[in-house]
Amino acid sequence: MATTPKIKKVAKKKEDAKEKELVAPVEIPAVITASPVDNTTDEAETVWVEEEAKAGPEKYYEAIGRRKNATARVFVLTKKSSDKQPSEDRAIITINDKPYVEYFTSYQHQAMVESPLRKLKSLNRFKATVRVHGGGSSGQADAIKFGLSRALVLFDPNFAKKLRKAGFLTRDSRAKERRKYGLKKARKSPQWAKR
Repeated sequence: MATTPKIKKVAKKKEDAKEKELVAPVEIPAVITASPVDNTTDEAETVWVEEEAKAGPEKYYEAIGRRKNATARVFVLTKKSSDKQPSEDRAIITINDKPYVEYFTSYQHQAMVESPLRKLKSLNRFKATVRVHGGGSSGQADAIKFGLSRALVLFDPNFAKKLRKAGFLTRDSRAKERRKYGLKKARKSPQWAKR
C-alpha cells in the first residue's frame, strides 16, 4: 500500500531536520592579542575578590509583580559594602539595565518604585534588579512596586504586616474595560440627535 502525500511530507521534514543536526556550525577561534600586564592591583582587593569567588553566587529573592498590561520580574539582594550608593535618599534599583531615576523621568513614578523600601526604612539595605515589559510607565511603576514588596516578604516574612497595611501586597486588578460594539469606547455612545 502506497503512503499518502501527507506522510511523505512529514517524513521529508524529519530527514531535513536530521541533516541539519548532522552539519554542526564551525567555531572560529578568537584572535588573542597580547597586552601589557597591569601589576598595580591592591593586595586587599585581590583577597576580597578571592573570598567572594569562594562564597559562590549571591543569594537573591525573586518575585513577579503585575499591573494592567505590565509585568515586572524583581530580584532583591542584600547590599554589600562594595556597592556604590548613588546618594543617601536614593535606593539601588536597576530597571532594564538603567538606574530607576533614568528609566522613570517622572518623580511620581520614581517615588512609587522606591515606596516599599521607604516604608520599611531600608533604602540603603537592599539592591534590586528589575526586568519589566508591557504597559505604560504608570503600570510598570506599579508592577515594580508590587514585585518588590513580594520579594521583600520572601526575604523576611515579618515585613508582610507593614507592607500589607500600606496596601503594597494587594494586586490592583483594575484594567481598561473592553470596547463594546455600537459604542465609541467601553461606555461612551455616539452622539444622538433627535431630529
